[in-house]
Amino acid sequence: METEISGDSRPTPLDIEVLRILVASAGKIVGRDFIARQSGLDSTCARRVDASLVAIRRWLGSDALITVRRRGWMLTSEGQETAETFLRQQVDTSQ
Repeated sequence: METEISGDSRPTPLDIEVLRILVASAGKIVGRDFIARQSGLDSTCARRVDASLVAIRRWLGSDALITVRRRGWMLTSEGQETAETFLRQQVDTSQ
């Protein structure tokens, strides 16, 4: 499965890093603060994580990412597979 990205919605380095954090946390709920810390954002910019999550949903599909109210987010099993493919494609196109 190939994930198409339109020219006006290219992933930023932060978007890719947030996706990597979600992939590395397979089966676990990750919160905004954890993602912000792991991606190198300071606490004043933690809402930037939300923008990355919106972009990730756009690329992977709305059903790929589950919101767990007041706790965070996690990839579904299908979302995990799609995300891994998406990340591989990003590495391939950057070389």
